[in-house]
Amino acid sequence: QVHLVESGGGLVQAGASLRLSCAPSERTRNSYAMAWFRQAPGKEREFVGSISFNGDTTRYADSVKGRVTISRDNAKDTVYLQMNSLKPEDTAVYYCAAHVGSLAAGPGVYEYDFWGQGTQVTVSS
Repeated sequence: QVHLVESGGGLVQAGASLRLSCAPSERTRNSYAMAWFRQAPGKEREFVGSISFNGDTTRYADSVKGRVTISRDNAKDTVYLQMNSLKPEDTAVYYCAAHVGSLAAGPGVYEYDFWGQGTQVTVSS
């Protein structure tokens, strides 16, 4: 079992930037590809992007492509979601997820084995 902890959420104005972080509560020995999802009130959980274990492959949803960057620092066991030019429609709870395997996984929630509790991002207009 892997317990993931997200941080970095908050209230920002439209156009601002925010960086979210995700790390396990304890150091892990396995290789995990990671991803970020988000869920707005009344909507289904939505794929934001994913990254392979060694960081050489990333995938992004069309809705955020060009505005977000996923990166990771395996020495710190941490994954980041850099979000720029935030819009009110980016308001959601953001979750990180781990996929047991090295390759970047896809947009299906069923592809991920472990999830964090989420961090709230609110973008005001």
